[in-house]
Amino acid sequence: MPQLTDEAAPERSAPERSAPERSAPEAPLPDTSPPETSLPDTSSTETSLADQGRAAGTWMTPEAYGASRAALWTGAVVLVTDTDGRVLVQSVDYRSDRLLPGGAVDAGEAPSAAAAREVREELGVDGRYPRGLAVDWIPADTPGFPAGMRFPGEILHVYDGGTWTPERIASVRLPAQEVTGIHFAEPADLPALMDPGDARRALSALRARINGSGTALLEDGRPTAPTALDRLGVLRTRRTAQRGAWHPGPVPAQLSVRDHRGWLFAPDGRVLLLIARATGAAHLPSPAAAPTAGAFPLGYRYGEDRDADGARGVHARTAARLTGLAPAADPAYARLLATPEQVRELSDWGPAGARELDAVHAARTRLSLPAPTRTPPTELPESATRW
Repeated sequence: MPQLTDEAAPERSAPERSAPERSAPEAPLPDTSPPETSLPDTSSTETSLADQGRAAGTWMTPEAYGASRAALWTGAVVLVTDTDGRVLVQSVDYRSDRLLPGGAVDAGEAPSAAAAREVREELGVDGRYPRGLAVDWIPADTPGFPAGMRFPGEILHVYDGGTWTPERIASVRLPAQEVTGIHFAEPADLPALMDPGDARRALSALRARINGSGTALLEDGRPTAPTALDRLGVLRTRRTAQRGAWHPGPVPAQLSVRDHRGWLFAPDGRVLLLIARATGAAHLPSPAAAPTAGAFPLGYRYGEDRDADGARGVHARTAARLTGLAPAADPAYARLLATPEQVRELSDWGPAGARELDAVHAARTRLSLPAPTRTPPTELPESATRW
């Protein structure tokens, strides 16, 4: 069941258009044109064609045309994440599942204005949300609506609320009724917390934000033109938490390396990313996954697990320039090129993620590679690739 509030948005009829005003005719100028050749009178033919059009059903009165148009509700919601990439959902007193902030668009109200109003009314936070992430068509036969509601279907706009800092989250003030609490949820947990259609829509909108390619068009929460992230179902399983502090440079000799991954740069400044086809989980590749040049240790972070002696292993990172790709060795993984920012948004690195990203930018500069423009991640063929 899609987004609902206790507000109802009445339908509006289109205003009648009045005939344009006519100015007084100007005085005629002397006719100096040569005599015209007489042409046959076609007025009766035109009238006949118009009559045929009416008879064939291609012409309608304004009343009949208006009655023939579909009537749909309009709604607006806002997708907000915290600095760890979790999605803000709220509990309400009229439903058992969670919702994104938002609700009905009032009569005469623009959807973006409705989004700002709803966030202000529900969370006490002022803001503007001009960037659309998705527009979803919700069919009239969607389960969960009471018959007496006569749900006609809905067009629902999803706006980008951005990433909220801890300070902004702390400024949230809930109203006396309707919204009973907020929670930041791991993207993979949304299907367990939300109505199925709402969860599909939220995940599709989040992927559209990561893609950075503009507003996604959805039908019942599913993209009409799926990107690689949509096709592979990224974020449908929980991200692996790697929240240890970031340490630049090589791993000290006394530490045990539990996991070694590479920031492997293509010539356009993007990096190689692996997506598990079975789970949608995103991983950086091994430094040995492809031919490289100019490799150097980038840094490391401690893992959460410990060995029998109580010592923690580390997750090591290497930076290098890709010189090509061998044929895909493991069909269980799709190979993508993505910006470093997109890799971070698909990962759970905690506050230290920003420091690792800074190190990645410095490595790209050291390798004399350009800063890439955010575009949807590109899935690479399974055949060999050379640059």
